[in-house]
Amino acid sequence: MPIKYEELMALKNLGQKYAYGDREVMLYAYGIGMGADPMDEKELAFVNEAAASPRALKVVPTFASVAAWGAGPGEMNLNRLMVVDGERDITFHRPLAVAADITADSSVLDVFDKGADKGAVIRHQTVLRDDKGEPLATLVASRFARGDGGFGGPSEGQPEPHKVPTRAPDRSIDIPTRPDQALIYRLCGDRNPLHSDPEFAKRAGFPRPILHGMCTYGITCRGILQTYADYDPSSFRQHVARFSSPVYPGETVTMDLWKDGHVISFEASVKARNAAVIKSGKTVLG
Repeated sequence: MPIKYEELMALKNLGQKYAYGDREVMLYAYGIGMGADPMDEKELAFVNEAAASPRALKVVPTFASVAAWGAGPGEMNLNRLMVVDGERDITFHRPLAVAADITADSSVLDVFDKGADKGAVIRHQTVLRDDKGEPLATLVASRFARGDGGFGGPSEGQPEPHKVPTRAPDRSIDIPTRPDQALIYRLCGDRNPLHSDPEFAKRAGFPRPILHGMCTYGITCRGILQTYADYDPSSFRQHVARFSSPVYPGETVTMDLWKDGHVISFEASVKARNAAVIKSGKTVLG
């Protein structure tokens, strides 16, 4: 069924209600690999509320990506087998609480027609608000619908990706993933069998289940936390990444980072396969 441009652009879903608690906060942090070292007090602060010395549980900034899991502007009638995540851009207006009742307002921003044999790009936005209506985070997602191009919509005007510096990285870090990491992360909301069912993954063209792109996105946030943010979630203003290739659970993700003032540029790869998995990454700290 071809995209109906005007109908898709008009999609809007306001006042979607959600609630979360410390269990969801800790599960997300564990799902992106925090707490692997049970003696690392800096990471334990995100996954363990039961400390002998009182301390506040911390919330990973990109928990915003699952705090209102399922929120969206409405049914887009796309060929779901051909839809992949293209990019995530989260702007943080204030730190997320450990537990909260929130609302989500979602709308479509842009729809670009790449051509009948090239697909379409849909950008949509979700604004998370607290119980007083104040914005907490603005999430912009880009979907690449590979089977839905050729509907006659605009082809120009997509935002330019962030350009990382051409100099050698200022820092590089290795972040290992667990073989069972996708099975844990899926409990945060995304139950797509591509990440858990070997037979389904093979039918989709992969030798085994792949890690969620949004888990890799969270891993890059973790990388910024442990390097330039001193594990302070309140320092995050924005976190952007473009997905270029999947990670397989158990692989090691290498992040290359460049610091220019408050802007941290980053890219990520799996060196064992010479595969770039994240491109044009940008974090703004403040």
